Amino acid sequence: MTHALKILVVGAHPDEADMYAGGTSALLADAGHAVKYLSLTNGDAGHHALERGPLARRRAHEAVEAARLLGVLEYEIWEYHDGELEASIEVRRRVIAALRSWRADVVIAFHGEVPGHPDNRAAGRVVRDAVSFTSVPNVVPDSPALDRPPLCLLMPDYGSLDGHRHDVAVDVDATIEAKLGACAAHATQFFEFAPHQRGLSGQVPPDGDWPARREFILTYWEEFMGVGEDVRPALAKYYGEERADAVQHAETFQLADYGRTVSDEELRRLLPLFG
Repeated sequence: MTHALKILVVGAHPDEADMYAGGTSALLADAGHAVKYLSLTNGDAGHHALERGPLARRRAHEAVEAARLLGVLEYEIWEYHDGELEASIEVRRRVIAALRSWRADVVIAFHGEVPGHPDNRAAGRVVRDAVSFTSVPNVVPDSPALDRPPLCLLMPDYGSLDGHRHDVAVDVDATIEAKLGACAAHATQFFEFAPHQRGLSGQVPPDGDWPARREFILTYWEEFMGVGEDVRPALAKYYGEERADAVQHAETFQLADYGRTVSDEELRRLLPLFG
């Protein structure tokens, strides 16, 4: 199958690409584009009861199911330990090779210089550093260089919400159910570890009660699901005022200050999401 676009979403842990860009990913996949997720760590610290080995294996299985629900072609998970990711030369070289191997047209990654999880910040920095060399053939010479750098977008997480710009807002009403299903597939995070950390363990609905579990995710991760008033202007820019007022679920991205510089017209062609 020939895909019009190749999109690579790079997170630090399994579940992040789904949470912050899952609706957009599903829209792109539904339109026939090739979407891949890359987690730079195996997520083996993210639990209050499971040890590292069993947790990493369980999270890998969760990722496979989440990818299936979103239409993501591949969910690659690297072996670096959760909590120990560094923006090193070694990791940079691997990311350069990954970007080239996928022949990425669009890369979605984390902010690199804001508060928050150290792994997320390291992931953001290493992607930024790697993109600078994707079209330089003498760097990682055994991997064929790209003809030009990809368009790069930054997705928000908890640490970057205050400084994140809503440069691009995507209406994900059509794919919110796929996104919620993918988040729910990461049960170790959405129904176990995060509720434990946030004192919500007693409020987690039982397995099998999907309406209640769906509402649980929408409620406690609302900032990455719903539409705040600060997002409406960006939606209106791409969809018009009438549709923007009706959108209930959206994802937003900041245009990175690295990678390919594009005009608004080219951005609309590269992200054929706006109706």
